[in-house]
Amino acid sequence: MAPPVTERGLKSVVWQKIKATVFDDCKKEGEWKIMILDEFTTKLLASCCKMTDLLAEGITVVENICKNREPVRQMKALYFISPTSKSVDCFLRDFGSKSENRYKAAYLYFTDFCPDNLFNKIKASCSKSIRRCKEINISFIPLESQVYTLDVPDAFYYCYSPDPSNANGKDVIMEAMAEQIVTVCATLDENPGVRYKSKPLDNAGKLAQLVEKKLENYYKIDEKSQIKGKTHSQLIIIDRGFDPVSTVLHELTFQAMAYDLLPIENDTYKYKTDGKEKEAVLEEDDDLWVRIRHRHIAVVLEEIPKLMKEISSTKKATEGKISLSALTQLMKKMPHFRKQITKQVVHLNLAEDCMSKFKPNIEKLCKTEQDLALGTDAEGQKVKDSMRVLLPVLLNKNHDNYDKIRAILLYIFSINGTTEENLDRLIQNVKLENESDMIRNWSYLGVPIVPPSQQGKPLRKDRSAEETFQLSRWTPFIKDILEDAIDNRLDSKEWPYCSQCPAVWNGSGAVSARQKPRANYLEDRKNGSKLIVFVIGGITYSEMRCAYEVSQAYKSCEVIIGSTHILTPKKLLDDIKMLNKPKDKVSFIKDE
Repeated sequence: MAPPVTERGLKSVVWQKIKATVFDDCKKEGEWKIMILDEFTTKLLASCCKMTDLLAEGITVVENICKNREPVRQMKALYFISPTSKSVDCFLRDFGSKSENRYKAAYLYFTDFCPDNLFNKIKASCSKSIRRCKEINISFIPLESQVYTLDVPDAFYYCYSPDPSNANGKDVIMEAMAEQIVTVCATLDENPGVRYKSKPLDNAGKLAQLVEKKLENYYKIDEKSQIKGKTHSQLIIIDRGFDPVSTVLHELTFQAMAYDLLPIENDTYKYKTDGKEKEAVLEEDDDLWVRIRHRHIAVVLEEIPKLMKEISSTKKATEGKISLSALTQLMKKMPHFRKQITKQVVHLNLAEDCMSKFKPNIEKLCKTEQDLALGTDAEGQKVKDSMRVLLPVLLNKNHDNYDKIRAILLYIFSINGTTEENLDRLIQNVKLENESDMIRNWSYLGVPIVPPSQQGKPLRKDRSAEETFQLSRWTPFIKDILEDAIDNRLDSKEWPYCSQCPAVWNGSGAVSARQKPRANYLEDRKNGSKLIVFVIGGITYSEMRCAYEVSQAYKSCEVIIGSTHILTPKKLLDDIKMLNKPKDKVSFIKDE
């Protein structure tokens, strides 16, 4: 990985900013406070700090703003909330009148811009109880050291549903996403050149224009009140339909495979060991997870037992010496050994659980999927008849409907769309009438389903020389895009800028001598040039992995990738099925 700003990249940057703008801002020696959070800020803090960090900042207890709480009138409360009607109304209930105030005073911090109507409501009701009121501009979740999410899964429906009555909801969501993306750039202290994928839909272009305008405004009125010019970074905005294949293919790298095949919710993996039910959180505090999450399952299955042997041999070697100092050393190391072994047991269980799903059915599927996705077999021979490759999967009674739908989609993507007659026949033969929208509705993402597209498929980089496993030959499209962006090879017609391209951004180093000598230019890049990516409608775990791989290969540029939410194939197909249904309830819109 390119050296991130600190140990855990984006997570650390966010925590340091919260520390400086919230905790340091209202800290008094020896004074303890209660912290009040809403649903979004609970996720935000949980992603970048632990309860021990909050204790160190003088927080005694953390409460949910929406729940009924006992008044603690002798203590001050620190509110860290989103600027939504719901959260503001809950805040106002805590300070109804002086005699009924729940706390001694309030320190109020909003994640981002608070609309005037809400601000005036607060001002009119309880301004005397508020010691501080600030907007801190962090309205995203740092999910991993190089991955962020806006936590708006509903955006998928609003951006891609064909229902014209959703137009207003879509505008509101686009505005809100643009605000959130600006807080990502602000947190990284970047004012990037903004560009977008121009076809086949216009969502990326519209969002890019909004972000560009809001970046301009933000840097006119940021905390330092200085206009900040464009930095050496790029922000690329893409619509989800740019790579449908990577969203439905079975991935065999550890993290992507586990989240696809196993019921992991909120990053929590449940497993049994010694007959006991246990659970483990898959997070970056676990060094072993960080080390192996992007490796192929075959490599993981070799590696973990080796590590377990290493630990037990170290332990035995220490136990062999019976001197007092050796015993003392061993006692000190015991918790460390125990912790390491526990982690290895978790990941071994996780890998074995993946394999127990893979061996009976998925293994056969993977060969078919790879042949369809690439249009060539493992020997590099062109697939002449895609239907012949697909049929064995459809006839196999052991594959469930989701797997058959994934295979049918890969077949349709491989031939760039099909006829209505052919699609009907496929759906009827496999008895998928009730699920047919999981296939047809891809057209709303700009992906050719029916009829076949007249346009050729985009050309891919030749990666045949790269070493891969036979069942993992496919490379997500995003990797080509990231490499081309850094090497300045993206076609400017297909990837237009909303603003002037930052003069020094040119990954190949081929900058005109009048601009800057190459040596200095490369130094600039090393000093933290970033490629920030945003995908409308979700990213996959394999695409997240590509961000780390490209950062590793191009040490001078760190890729930060993000989206509205994180996808797994099953969740995406469920969402796609809903696109042409009426949306009963909007759970996101800012001021519902």
